[in-house]
Amino acid sequence: MTTALEARARGKRVRLHKPELLAPAGNLEKLKFAIHYGADAVYIGGQKYGLRSSADNFSLEEMREAVEFANGYGAKVFVATNIYAHNEDIEGLDEYLRGLQEVGISAIIAADPLIMETCRRVAPKLEVHVSTQQSVMNWQTVKFWKDQGIERVVLAREVSMEEIDQIKAHVDVEIEAFIHGAMCSSYSGRCVLSNHFTDRDSNRGGCSQSCRWKYDLFAKDQPESAPLATDLPLFGDEDDAFTMGSKDLSMIEHIADMIESGVDSFKIEGRMKSIHYVATVVNAYRQAIDAYFEDPEHFKLNPVWQEEIHKAANRPLNEGFFYDTPGPEDHIFEPEDKVVGFDFVGLVLSYDEATGTALIQQRNHFKPGQEIEFFGPEGTHFKQKVGVIWNEERQELDAARHPLQVIKLKTEFPVNKWDMMRKKTGK
Repeated sequence: MTTALEARARGKRVRLHKPELLAPAGNLEKLKFAIHYGADAVYIGGQKYGLRSSADNFSLEEMREAVEFANGYGAKVFVATNIYAHNEDIEGLDEYLRGLQEVGISAIIAADPLIMETCRRVAPKLEVHVSTQQSVMNWQTVKFWKDQGIERVVLAREVSMEEIDQIKAHVDVEIEAFIHGAMCSSYSGRCVLSNHFTDRDSNRGGCSQSCRWKYDLFAKDQPESAPLATDLPLFGDEDDAFTMGSKDLSMIEHIADMIESGVDSFKIEGRMKSIHYVATVVNAYRQAIDAYFEDPEHFKLNPVWQEEIHKAANRPLNEGFFYDTPGPEDHIFEPEDKVVGFDFVGLVLSYDEATGTALIQQRNHFKPGQEIEFFGPEGTHFKQKVGVIWNEERQELDAARHPLQVIKLKTEFPVNKWDMMRKKTGK
């Protein structure tokens, strides 16, 4: 949290502490990877009251295990309870919040004042963080929530750098902002397309991401009141369908600005993303933040961090609303450029220095002769060709093709437990 001890020097806010790096975790395995790869905190969904009903949401017992694991690394676990509740959602809320407190969750992320008030009353040890669903964009609203006893406010994704500066100047409360991930085409998630098209309530966890669909477009050749009104297609079968999804947010190139803005928690979106995505993105931002604090005055962006971000990207990237209002160039109205994808193909379980051999758990098909890349939270980063593959009985294999199969492979450089192995998609 920003304190009065933080000052300004040469126009920059001097940080006395690192901002929290907050990562998504769609399940227990992703949570462990996020923490191993550098997250200070993770946010998860429970089986009620969250906005990702199709994610692998956590039971209370899984949350207990998650908290125990996180505590071992000095990390925190937050739970999204950010639906807008209808009357039928209220039953069981007290018991659920007490359960979160009992298993050791640090905070809930909430949008509905009912959930906030109930948490204060029945589970006072839980911090309450105001969700981005509340669309908080000005310092007076931030002050309102602080006056309600709220510990942290997650800003709307439409907030600019200038507005963040004003908020930090006027209100001493923790601020959280998204720095990476998918952007909603609507106003901080207040979309009802999904409700109308699929009867799935986007504000109760059922969003079908209608903005990402492909659409046919038609024009009326006569007024609708005309007896023979027909629709004229605006393009033919050979043309690409219309889309209207937004590009994804990425602030890795502006990490120094984010740090100097005074934002207390940097949030990565993506509870439904893959393990490879979570590990890659968290690792890149972890390195960038740490490098800044090693020498703020001489900090330079390492192109490797940008390359890593692009290896995990699903869509083209931009800076969202931080510097300007997005225009047509920041949306995907046509087939987007295909990003070169990477598959997570192996997890390092151990490494034998004497033989230079790694014990690897297979996560995707690979075989001798393919180019692979190792990377990890302790700085591992190199490419090599797959050589001979052996099973645990030292029998040579023509490929690692069985899910979770444990194999042995010589590596050109030392690797560490939790390092990941990847290859280009389709290669």
